[in-house]
Amino acid sequence: MRLRSTVLIALTFGAVALTRAAAQEIPALKGASAEEKTRVTALIDAAKIEGSISYWDTVIQPATNDELVRAFRARYGLPSTFKVNYTLAQTGDLVTRIEQEIAAGRVTLDVASIAAPIWTFERAAKGDFMEYHSPEYAKYQQIFDAGLGKEGFFAFNGGYVFVPMWNSENLDFKGKSYKDVIGAVPTGRISHGDVANSPSFLSTYMGERSVLPKEFFDKLAAMKPVFFRRSEQLAAGLVTGEQLMTFSGMPTRAYQYNQKGASLKFIFPEEGVLLLPQNTFILEKAPHPNAAKLWIDFVMSEDGQRILTADEALISGRSGFKSTIPEYSPPIDSLKLIKMDWKSTTTQDMNKVKADWISIYNP
Repeated sequence: MRLRSTVLIALTFGAVALTRAAAQEIPALKGASAEEKTRVTALIDAAKIEGSISYWDTVIQPATNDELVRAFRARYGLPSTFKVNYTLAQTGDLVTRIEQEIAAGRVTLDVASIAAPIWTFERAAKGDFMEYHSPEYAKYQQIFDAGLGKEGFFAFNGGYVFVPMWNSENLDFKGKSYKDVIGAVPTGRISHGDVANSPSFLSTYMGERSVLPKEFFDKLAAMKPVFFRRSEQLAAGLVTGEQLMTFSGMPTRAYQYNQKGASLKFIFPEEGVLLLPQNTFILEKAPHPNAAKLWIDFVMSEDGQRILTADEALISGRSGFKSTIPEYSPPIDSLKLIKMDWKSTTTQDMNKVKADWISIYNP
Protein backbone atom coordinates (compact mmCIF):
# COMPACT_ATOMS: atom_id res chain seq x y z
CA MET A 1 0.00 0.00 0.00
CA ARG A 2 2.78 2.40 0.92
CA LEU A 3 4.57 1.49 -2.33
CA ARG A 4 1.47 2.33 -4.36
CA SER A 5 1.12 5.69 -2.60
CA THR A 6 4.76 6.50 -3.26
CA VAL A 7 4.39 5.67 -6.96
CA LEU A 8 1.24 7.83 -7.22
CA ILE A 9 2.97 10.76 -5.53
CA ALA A 10 5.97 10.40 -7.84
CA LEU A 11 3.75 10.27 -10.92
CA THR A 12 1.81 13.29 -9.73
CA PHE A 13 4.93 15.38 -9.15
CA GLY A 14 6.32 14.19 -12.46
CA ALA A 15 3.18 15.25 -14.30
CA VAL A 16 3.27 18.66 -12.61
CA ALA A 17 6.90 19.11 -13.56
CA LEU A 18 6.20 18.20 -17.18
CA THR A 19 3.23 20.58 -17.29
CA ARG A 20 5.33 23.41 -15.91
CA ALA A 21 8.11 22.66 -18.39
CA ALA A 22 5.66 22.68 -21.27
CA ALA A 23 4.12 25.93 -20.06
CA GLN A 24 7.53 27.52 -19.78
CA GLU A 25 8.73 26.38 -23.19
CA ILE A 26 9.52 29.48 -25.19
CA PRO A 27 7.63 30.09 -28.45
CA ALA A 28 10.70 29.55 -30.64
CA LEU A 29 10.98 25.94 -29.44
CA LYS A 30 7.36 24.91 -29.73
CA GLY A 31 6.88 22.27 -32.41
CA ALA A 32 10.59 22.31 -33.29
CA SER A 33 12.59 19.14 -33.90
CA ALA A 34 15.06 17.98 -31.25
CA GLU A 35 17.92 19.11 -33.46
CA GLU A 36 16.40 22.56 -33.98
CA LYS A 37 15.71 22.92 -30.25
CA THR A 38 19.36 22.20 -29.53
CA ARG A 39 20.50 24.75 -32.12
CA VAL A 40 18.16 27.52 -30.99
CA THR A 41 18.78 26.90 -27.28
CA ALA A 42 22.53 27.23 -27.83
CA LEU A 43 22.02 30.53 -29.68
CA ILE A 44 19.73 31.85 -26.93
CA ASP A 45 22.18 30.96 -24.17
CA ALA A 46 25.01 32.64 -26.06
CA ALA A 47 22.86 35.69 -26.88
CA LYS A 48 22.02 36.15 -23.20
CA ILE A 49 25.74 36.28 -22.46
CA GLU A 50 26.25 38.83 -25.26
CA GLY A 51 23.47 40.88 -23.69
CA SER A 52 22.56 43.03 -26.67
CA ILE A 53 22.34 43.49 -30.43
CA SER A 54 22.78 46.54 -32.64
CA TYR A 55 20.82 46.81 -35.87
CA TRP A 56 20.43 49.63 -38.36
CA ASP A 57 17.62 50.08 -40.89
CA THR A 58 16.56 52.70 -43.43
CA VAL A 59 12.78 52.21 -43.28
CA ILE A 60 11.50 50.92 -39.93
CA GLN A 61 9.96 53.62 -37.74
CA PRO A 62 10.46 53.74 -33.93
CA ALA A 63 6.98 52.41 -33.11
CA THR A 64 7.53 49.39 -35.35
CA ASN A 65 10.91 48.79 -33.73
CA ASP A 66 9.28 48.77 -30.30
CA GLU A 67 6.83 46.09 -31.44
CA LEU A 68 9.59 44.04 -33.03
CA VAL A 69 11.69 44.19 -29.86
CA ARG A 70 8.82 43.01 -27.66
CA ALA A 71 8.05 40.11 -29.99
CA PHE A 72 11.75 39.21 -30.35
CA ARG A 73 12.32 38.98 -26.60
CA ALA A 74 9.13 36.96 -26.13
CA ARG A 75 9.95 34.56 -28.98
CA TYR A 76 13.30 33.62 -27.46
CA GLY A 77 12.59 34.12 -23.76
CA LEU A 78 15.12 36.92 -23.48
CA PRO A 79 15.02 39.11 -20.35
CA SER A 80 13.91 42.73 -20.39
CA THR A 81 17.53 43.65 -19.70
CA PHE A 82 18.55 42.33 -23.12
CA LYS A 83 19.16 45.47 -25.18
CA VAL A 84 18.18 45.96 -28.81
CA ASN A 85 19.98 49.07 -30.00
CA TYR A 86 18.23 50.39 -33.10
CA THR A 87 19.21 53.21 -35.45
CA LEU A 88 17.14 54.60 -38.34
CA ALA A 89 19.43 55.95 -41.04
CA GLN A 90 19.34 57.37 -44.53
CA THR A 91 20.50 54.85 -47.14
CA GLY A 92 23.64 56.71 -48.20
CA ASP A 93 24.61 57.40 -44.60
CA LEU A 94 24.29 53.73 -43.67
CA VAL A 95 26.43 52.66 -46.62
CA THR A 96 29.11 55.14 -45.52
CA ARG A 97 28.92 54.01 -41.89
CA ILE A 98 29.36 50.34 -42.75
CA GLU A 99 32.23 51.00 -45.15
CA GLN A 100 34.02 53.16 -42.58
CA GLU A 101 33.67 50.59 -39.81
CA ILE A 102 34.91 47.77 -42.06
CA ALA A 103 37.88 49.86 -43.22
CA ALA A 104 38.77 50.79 -39.64
CA GLY A 105 38.45 47.22 -38.43
CA ARG A 106 36.07 48.34 -35.66
CA VAL A 107 32.63 46.96 -36.47
CA THR A 108 29.89 47.98 -34.01
CA LEU A 109 26.86 47.00 -36.10
CA ASP A 110 25.55 43.45 -35.96
CA VAL A 111 22.72 43.54 -38.49
CA ALA A 112 21.80 46.04 -41.18
CA SER A 113 18.88 46.29 -43.61
CA ILE A 114 19.32 48.43 -46.68
CA ALA A 115 17.83 48.76 -50.16
CA ALA A 116 21.08 49.14 -52.07
CA PRO A 117 21.15 45.85 -54.02
CA ILE A 118 24.23 46.51 -56.16
CA TRP A 119 26.27 47.53 -53.13
CA THR A 120 24.95 44.57 -51.13
CA PHE A 121 25.98 42.00 -53.72
CA GLU A 122 29.41 43.61 -54.05
CA ARG A 123 30.00 43.61 -50.30
CA ALA A 124 28.88 40.02 -49.98
CA ALA A 125 31.35 39.05 -52.71
CA LYS A 126 34.13 40.79 -50.76
CA GLY A 127 33.40 38.66 -47.69
CA ASP A 128 32.02 41.47 -45.54
CA PHE A 129 28.87 39.56 -44.55
CA MET A 130 28.64 36.55 -42.27
CA GLU A 131 27.52 33.32 -43.87
CA TYR A 132 24.46 32.09 -42.03
CA HIS A 133 21.93 29.60 -43.34
CA SER A 134 18.82 30.58 -41.45
CA PRO A 135 16.18 27.83 -41.50
CA GLU A 136 13.72 30.58 -42.48
CA TYR A 137 15.51 30.96 -45.82
CA ALA A 138 13.68 27.86 -47.05
CA LYS A 139 10.64 30.14 -47.44
CA TYR A 140 12.58 32.65 -49.55
CA GLN A 141 13.72 30.49 -52.43
CA GLN A 142 11.65 32.52 -54.90
CA ILE A 143 13.57 35.70 -54.16
CA PHE A 144 16.93 33.94 -54.32
CA ASP A 145 15.93 32.54 -57.73
CA ALA A 146 14.89 36.03 -58.85
CA GLY A 147 18.28 37.50 -57.90
CA LEU A 148 16.84 39.59 -55.06
CA GLY A 149 18.91 37.89 -52.36
CA LYS A 150 21.83 35.52 -51.81
CA GLU A 151 21.12 32.30 -49.96
CA GLY A 152 23.27 31.99 -46.86
CA PHE A 153 24.05 35.70 -46.76
CA PHE A 154 20.97 37.90 -47.13
CA ALA A 155 17.29 38.04 -47.95
CA PHE A 156 15.04 41.06 -47.61
CA ASN A 157 13.01 41.79 -44.51
CA GLY A 158 10.64 43.64 -46.83
CA GLY A 159 10.57 45.17 -50.28
CA TYR A 160 9.20 48.52 -51.38
CA VAL A 161 8.67 50.69 -54.43
CA PHE A 162 8.76 54.38 -55.29
CA VAL A 163 5.79 55.44 -57.42
CA PRO A 164 3.73 58.54 -58.28
CA MET A 165 1.72 59.64 -55.23
CA TRP A 166 -0.57 62.55 -54.43
CA ASN A 167 -2.94 63.97 -51.85
CA SER A 168 -6.49 63.37 -53.16
CA GLU A 169 -7.75 66.30 -51.07
CA ASN A 170 -5.68 68.65 -53.22
CA LEU A 171 -5.43 66.85 -56.57
CA ASP A 172 -7.80 64.75 -58.65
CA PHE A 173 -5.35 62.57 -60.57
CA LYS A 174 -6.68 59.74 -62.76
CA GLY A 175 -3.46 58.63 -64.44
CA LYS A 176 -2.30 55.04 -64.82
CA SER A 177 1.12 55.60 -66.39
CA TYR A 178 4.33 57.39 -65.49
CA LYS A 179 3.70 59.50 -68.59
CA ASP A 180 0.45 60.82 -67.12
CA VAL A 181 2.49 62.66 -64.48
CA ILE A 182 3.82 65.10 -67.08
CA GLY A 183 1.84 68.32 -66.79
CA ALA A 184 -0.39 66.95 -64.03
CA VAL A 185 0.63 69.73 -61.63
CA PRO A 186 2.08 73.24 -62.05
CA THR A 187 5.82 73.78 -62.29
CA GLY A 188 7.51 73.55 -58.90
CA ARG A 189 4.65 71.67 -57.20
CA ILE A 190 6.09 68.18 -57.63
CA SER A 191 8.78 66.46 -55.56
CA HIS A 192 11.29 63.75 -56.41
CA GLY A 193 13.68 61.49 -54.54
CA ASP A 194 17.25 62.80 -54.52
CA VAL A 195 18.87 60.34 -56.90
CA ALA A 196 22.28 62.00 -56.58
CA ASN A 197 22.45 61.28 -52.85
CA SER A 198 20.48 58.07 -52.30
CA PRO A 199 21.39 54.57 -53.56
CA SER A 200 17.73 53.56 -53.25
CA PHE A 201 16.42 56.38 -55.43
CA LEU A 202 19.31 55.81 -57.84
CA SER A 203 18.46 52.10 -58.12
CA THR A 204 14.85 53.07 -58.84
CA TYR A 205 15.93 55.51 -61.54
CA MET A 206 18.02 52.77 -63.17
CA GLY A 207 14.90 50.63 -63.43
CA GLU A 208 12.70 53.47 -64.68
CA ARG A 209 15.33 54.44 -67.25
CA SER A 210 15.07 50.93 -68.71
CA VAL A 211 11.36 51.35 -69.52
CA LEU A 212 11.11 55.10 -70.17
CA PRO A 213 12.98 57.19 -72.78
CA LYS A 214 15.25 60.11 -71.91
CA GLU A 215 12.67 62.49 -73.38
CA PHE A 216 10.28 61.61 -70.58
CA PHE A 217 12.79 62.64 -67.93
CA ASP A 218 13.58 65.85 -69.81
CA LYS A 219 9.89 66.75 -69.53
CA LEU A 220 9.79 65.75 -65.87
CA ALA A 221 12.86 67.88 -65.13
CA ALA A 222 11.14 70.84 -66.82
CA MET A 223 8.45 70.62 -64.10
CA LYS A 224 11.16 71.79 -61.64
CA PRO A 225 10.77 69.12 -58.97
CA VAL A 226 11.89 69.66 -55.37
CA PHE A 227 14.34 66.99 -54.19
CA PHE A 228 14.32 65.14 -50.87
CA ARG A 229 16.49 62.34 -49.51
CA ARG A 230 13.88 60.60 -47.36
CA SER A 231 10.49 59.10 -48.15
CA GLU A 232 9.02 60.68 -45.01
CA GLN A 233 9.82 64.15 -46.37
CA LEU A 234 8.21 63.38 -49.71
CA ALA A 235 4.98 62.24 -48.06
CA ALA A 236 4.95 65.13 -45.56
CA GLY A 237 5.10 67.64 -48.41
CA LEU A 238 1.88 66.18 -49.83
CA VAL A 239 0.11 66.26 -46.48
CA THR A 240 1.00 69.90 -45.85
CA GLY A 241 0.13 70.86 -49.42
CA GLU A 242 3.57 72.24 -50.24
CA GLN A 243 3.69 69.79 -53.13
CA LEU A 244 0.72 68.44 -55.06
CA MET A 245 2.45 65.27 -56.23
CA THR A 246 5.63 63.30 -55.77
CA PHE A 247 7.16 61.13 -58.44
CA SER A 248 8.86 59.04 -55.74
CA GLY A 249 6.10 58.18 -53.30
CA MET A 250 6.42 55.18 -51.02
CA PRO A 251 3.19 53.24 -50.28
CA THR A 252 4.53 52.63 -46.77
CA ARG A 253 4.32 56.35 -45.99
CA ALA A 254 0.87 56.64 -47.61
CA TYR A 255 -0.36 53.88 -45.33
CA GLN A 256 1.14 55.44 -42.21
CA TYR A 257 -0.21 58.93 -42.95
CA ASN A 258 -3.62 57.60 -43.98
CA GLN A 259 -3.84 55.81 -40.65
CA LYS A 260 -3.73 59.28 -39.13
CA GLY A 261 -6.48 60.65 -41.38
CA ALA A 262 -4.63 61.72 -44.54
CA SER A 263 -5.87 60.92 -48.06
CA LEU A 264 -2.73 59.95 -49.94
CA LYS A 265 -3.12 57.87 -53.08
CA PHE A 266 -0.67 56.26 -55.46
CA ILE A 267 -0.50 54.12 -58.58
CA PHE A 268 1.53 51.13 -59.65
CA PRO A 269 2.24 52.41 -63.18
CA GLU A 270 1.35 50.21 -66.13
CA GLU A 271 4.99 50.25 -67.32
CA GLY A 272 5.98 48.37 -64.17
CA VAL A 273 7.66 49.12 -60.83
CA LEU A 274 11.17 48.55 -59.54
CA LEU A 275 11.07 46.48 -56.34
CA LEU A 276 13.75 47.53 -53.88
CA PRO A 277 14.78 44.64 -51.62
CA GLN A 278 15.55 45.80 -48.09
CA ASN A 279 18.38 43.27 -47.84
CA THR A 280 19.15 42.19 -44.29
CA PHE A 281 22.52 40.76 -43.35
CA ILE A 282 24.95 40.13 -40.50
CA LEU A 283 28.33 41.85 -40.63
CA GLU A 284 31.20 39.37 -40.82
CA LYS A 285 32.77 40.80 -37.66
CA ALA A 286 29.53 41.45 -35.81
CA PRO A 287 30.24 41.84 -32.06
CA HIS A 288 27.08 39.89 -31.10
CA PRO A 289 26.85 37.11 -33.72
CA ASN A 290 24.53 34.79 -31.79
CA ALA A 291 21.95 37.48 -31.09
CA ALA A 292 22.30 38.56 -34.73
CA LYS A 293 21.41 35.07 -35.97
CA LEU A 294 18.33 35.01 -33.76
CA TRP A 295 17.32 38.42 -35.12
CA ILE A 296 17.60 37.19 -38.71
CA ASP A 297 15.51 34.11 -37.87
CA PHE A 298 12.90 36.34 -36.24
CA VAL A 299 12.45 39.07 -38.86
CA MET A 300 12.27 36.46 -41.62
CA SER A 301 9.73 34.35 -39.73
CA GLU A 302 5.96 34.49 -40.24
CA ASP A 303 5.61 36.56 -37.05
CA GLY A 304 8.34 39.02 -38.02
CA GLN A 305 6.92 39.48 -41.50
CA ARG A 306 3.44 40.03 -40.09
CA ILE A 307 4.69 42.96 -37.99
CA LEU A 308 6.72 44.49 -40.83
CA THR A 309 3.89 44.32 -43.36
CA ALA A 310 1.18 45.46 -40.94
CA ASP A 311 3.19 48.40 -39.55
CA GLU A 312 5.42 49.40 -42.47
CA ALA A 313 3.40 48.13 -45.47
CA LEU A 314 6.50 46.39 -46.77
CA ILE A 315 6.18 43.72 -49.46
CA SER A 316 7.10 40.29 -48.12
CA GLY A 317 9.27 37.89 -50.06
CA ARG A 318 8.21 34.94 -47.90
CA SER A 319 6.46 32.17 -49.84
CA GLY A 320 2.81 31.72 -48.90
CA PHE A 321 2.69 34.89 -46.81
CA LYS A 322 -0.56 36.88 -46.99
CA SER A 323 -0.54 40.58 -46.20
CA THR A 324 -3.39 42.05 -44.18
CA ILE A 325 -3.15 45.27 -46.23
CA PRO A 326 -2.74 44.07 -49.84
CA GLU A 327 -3.72 47.48 -51.28
CA TYR A 328 -0.50 48.91 -49.80
CA SER A 329 1.56 45.73 -49.48
CA PRO A 330 0.53 43.48 -52.38
CA PRO A 331 1.85 40.00 -53.15
CA ILE A 332 4.99 40.16 -55.28
CA ASP A 333 3.44 38.03 -58.03
CA SER A 334 0.59 40.56 -58.42
CA LEU A 335 3.00 43.32 -59.47
CA LYS A 336 4.48 43.97 -62.88
CA LEU A 337 8.13 44.17 -61.91
CA ILE A 338 10.91 45.88 -63.82
CA LYS A 339 13.63 43.25 -63.95
CA MET A 340 17.18 44.17 -63.00
CA ASP A 341 20.26 41.97 -62.80
CA TRP A 342 21.63 43.40 -59.57
CA LYS A 343 24.33 40.77 -59.18
CA SER A 344 25.94 41.64 -62.51
CA THR A 345 25.49 45.41 -62.24
CA THR A 346 28.44 47.32 -60.79
CA THR A 347 29.08 50.51 -58.88
CA GLN A 348 30.61 51.90 -62.06
CA ASP A 349 27.31 51.27 -63.84
CA MET A 350 25.52 53.14 -61.06
CA ASN A 351 27.88 56.09 -61.35
CA LYS A 352 27.21 56.36 -65.08
CA VAL A 353 23.47 56.39 -64.50
CA LYS A 354 23.87 58.95 -61.71
CA ALA A 355 25.81 61.21 -64.08
CA ASP A 356 23.00 60.79 -66.61
CA TRP A 357 20.41 61.86 -64.02
CA ILE A 358 22.43 64.87 -62.91
CA SER A 359 22.86 66.00 -66.53
CA ILE A 360 19.08 65.93 -66.96
CA TYR A 361 17.94 67.48 -63.66
CA ASN A 362 20.93 69.64 -62.77
CA PRO A 363 19.89 69.63 -59.08
